[in-house]
Amino acid sequence: MTTITASTEPVAAREIPPFATLGVGAIALPAAIALFAVLGQYGFFGDELYFLAAGGHLSFSYADQGPLVPLIARLMDVIAPGSLVALRLPALLVTVAGIVLAAAIAREFGGGRGAQLISAAAYATSPFLLVQGGQLATNSIDGPLWVLITWLLVRWVRTRADVLLVWAGIVTAIDMQVKWLIPVFWICFGIGVLVYGPRELLRRPALWIGAAITAVSMVPSVLWQAANGWPQLEMGAVVSAEQETIGGRLIFVPLALGAAGLLGAILLVYGTVRLFRAESLRPYRFLGLVVVLVVVAFVATGGRPYYAVGVYPVAMAAGAVGLVEARVTWQRIAAVPVIALSVVLAAGSLPWQPESSIPPSTGGIDLLLHGKFGWPELAASTDLAYQALTPTERAHAVIVAESYWQAGALETYRQPYDWPAVYSPNRGYGYLGTPPDSATTVLYVGGELEELRAHFGSVTPIGRADARLGYAGVTRDVTIWRCDQPVRPWSRMWTEMREM
Repeated sequence: MTTITASTEPVAAREIPPFATLGVGAIALPAAIALFAVLGQYGFFGDELYFLAAGGHLSFSYADQGPLVPLIARLMDVIAPGSLVALRLPALLVTVAGIVLAAAIAREFGGGRGAQLISAAAYATSPFLLVQGGQLATNSIDGPLWVLITWLLVRWVRTRADVLLVWAGIVTAIDMQVKWLIPVFWICFGIGVLVYGPRELLRRPALWIGAAITAVSMVPSVLWQAANGWPQLEMGAVVSAEQETIGGRLIFVPLALGAAGLLGAILLVYGTVRLFRAESLRPYRFLGLVVVLVVVAFVATGGRPYYAVGVYPVAMAAGAVGLVEARVTWQRIAAVPVIALSVVLAAGSLPWQPESSIPPSTGGIDLLLHGKFGWPELAASTDLAYQALTPTERAHAVIVAESYWQAGALETYRQPYDWPAVYSPNRGYGYLGTPPDSATTVLYVGGELEELRAHFGSVTPIGRADARLGYAGVTRDVTIWRCDQPVRPWSRMWTEMREM
């Protein structure tokens, strides 16, 4: 009968190869150049517009995210107002850092130059890990922070330098200001260490000092959430319901592997197996269980497939080390075309296509591309509807958008227009402000007639927004309504209309 025992043997005395600076740089630099070349492509993505709007309402927390990404959006917009490149630059920088960290993890596993380069290449050719660096998003910041935390823990196993655990707590505190996903990693980490060791890690005061730093940093955010009815917890059910519309748990693993890319998916599976079986990786065996448990946790809770990408690089690194150490020649030979094809696929996933050659949206996943088009047209159509109001009506008018993307766009593009405040009951935007009770006329962008009649005594179509490359219901085929006579004061009606 096989028994599982915790590995407590220090590995600090083990020498590791030098870092392949030039080789990793030869991968990271072209990836950075490729991303930089497409940073200004097309227009703002819908989420980016929301971040810009949320950055104009700085807070300790938001209904659907932490305060860090809106703060970044606000800062970059102050530095370079309206610049796509500036807004997206932080995502590019942390993505390049992730490529370097992937190589650094392989080095900690004993991987030499070849393993480090393959590990870095797997990160740089992932259609998700790379491409997310071309757009400011919560996941483009969250994922690399997971990788940094993992590297700190892997390095601690080798060095037993407790300051690394404190830094892991500090990085976790930062990540909690982005998304509330990293606790899943730490829970799985705790289980992995209890099962496989090194259990002494859980007795280190430095680990709990790091945990205390995270807990203290979360006090303002937790107080905000408590005062607003814990809307961020509600987002879990919303995400799960959205995932069900595209296949739910059945497609999680295929999509998750697809996000890793060709080389990445191979190394992800191979590396996870090696973490459990390779004798040289025995001190890190707990990480194999972490990878498996993180995936299981997000499948069970109906999370999005890309939620798990932060644990990919540690498995990829283990796989890269195993590939280089393999004595079977065909494995090394086969790696060459796999890597080459992965580079081609990753390059093809970047937004190189000229706008003139992009076909109109057909729905579904097109949102990822077509969610970057039509915002100026939406703003222009809204202004035409607003100008149709009399000066007296404008004095008591507000603009309400059905979608938080639309509201973010109208807020971002309102600079040349003389508009009143913009609101939306959708997602986190519903918590950025409530229309005043004095607002008796509403330009409602989007929405359905029957739904609007439940809240207003008079509902009349007054305009239409339509962009060739827009997404249906968001920037294409959108009705702009004039709504009068709210059935209840906004201070009461807004909570009824607000939905995540």
